[in-house]
Amino acid sequence: MMINEKDARQFLDANKDIEILEAFVIDVNGVPRGKWIPRERALDVLTKGMAMPRSVYALDVWGRDVSEAGLAEGTGDPDGICLPVPNTLSRVTWLARPTAQVLLQMTVDGAPFYADPRHVLGNVVDRFKQDGLTPVVATELEFYLIDPIRSALDPVRPPNSREGRWHTGQTQVLSISELQDFEEVFHAISSAARAQGIPADTTLRENGPGQYEINLNHVPDALRAADYAVLLKRIVKGVARAHDLDATFMAKPYGTQAGSGMHVHFSILDDEGRNIFVGEDGPSERLMHSVGGLLDTMGDSMAILAPHQNSYRRLRPSEHAPTYASWGFDNRSAAVRVITTPKPATRIEHRVAGADANPYLALAMILAGARTGMREKRMPGGAISGDDHSITHEPLPTNWDQSLRSFSKSTFALTALGQQYCKLYRACKHQELAEFAIRVTDVEYDAYIRTA
Repeated sequence: MMINEKDARQFLDANKDIEILEAFVIDVNGVPRGKWIPRERALDVLTKGMAMPRSVYALDVWGRDVSEAGLAEGTGDPDGICLPVPNTLSRVTWLARPTAQVLLQMTVDGAPFYADPRHVLGNVVDRFKQDGLTPVVATELEFYLIDPIRSALDPVRPPNSREGRWHTGQTQVLSISELQDFEEVFHAISSAARAQGIPADTTLRENGPGQYEINLNHVPDALRAADYAVLLKRIVKGVARAHDLDATFMAKPYGTQAGSGMHVHFSILDDEGRNIFVGEDGPSERLMHSVGGLLDTMGDSMAILAPHQNSYRRLRPSEHAPTYASWGFDNRSAAVRVITTPKPATRIEHRVAGADANPYLALAMILAGARTGMREKRMPGGAISGDDHSITHEPLPTNWDQSLRSFSKSTFALTALGQQYCKLYRACKHQELAEFAIRVTDVEYDAYIRTA
């Protein structure tokens, strides 16, 4: 599917001031990569697509080619054709120059390209369709507003609020007044979401200084849910920049403050539109099997759910982030929270992924884990009470290297993402890990330069 010529013309006719079309794909790290297209060429791109190097999907987080991924060096760096994703053509409201945007997905020889994260998730969704099932998905994204002026000695700090600088220990969870301090920013975010058809719902003040959360409504299309997540992140960053701020979805920007997660809510409908997670007297057997599958595959999924070195700073005890593969009823201390009120909206909340995760890949692993549990009738064991994790719950990996080793050996990951994509992902992450290994940090200089 792609945008038809009639719809493209109607959009351009209704937006005669548009000068530039931003056309982009989403890479392995969830970063938009693309081009500016002048208005005169916009219709051609919207109806026929445009060429981009296939290697755009195999860049490390610094934007460098990853030779081990096999898409750039030694291949001639060939192009694929990127086609517009339906319903993603919209205005960019935060730029001074009249601009439109469209999300793209790549094809090679007329078929979806294996290295496109959107295609990876699409394969998982297709398996549910073959089972006569439809996941209904929503995400909750946490982020920090930060001061755009940074230095080596002050790399991250909250912006000025109406009352001046934030206090070090200030949390003010669910504070209405602190939403009002940045009313113009959140109004602009809301306006941009409406202009782009993104179903943004609740906005709330979170735990850390300058930390907020925006929830997205449930949609019966996992691909659209992931589209909405990546486009919302783009909106938040763009609007913040337009208001002389920065926004970060980094998992743990402050060592002593709360981390930022991407909580994933989902239920599953059968071919008659019934929620299969609803049982006669509580959660259904298939919900419990889904939970069992999620817990059993969680260790193998961590390299996707916590994809960066910084991700593992968030996964610490008492940090409002899970550290065990556990589950519970309406329990935010658990990795998997089962919500049964109201009964028709019975669903799972998966609380492990950081806000820094690629939404397409995170949803692919989560949904594949649930499907594995249902197909193999796995049971999750006992629910936790409070934050009392028993020895029957496996601790989650505590570092990036450990997660990548588990991912590399995982038959589940191979099935969920495909052998070619697993190879690409490993190559990108090993290049990033190698870079961190040779960087000497300021903490090491502070500790050792004179004392060692």
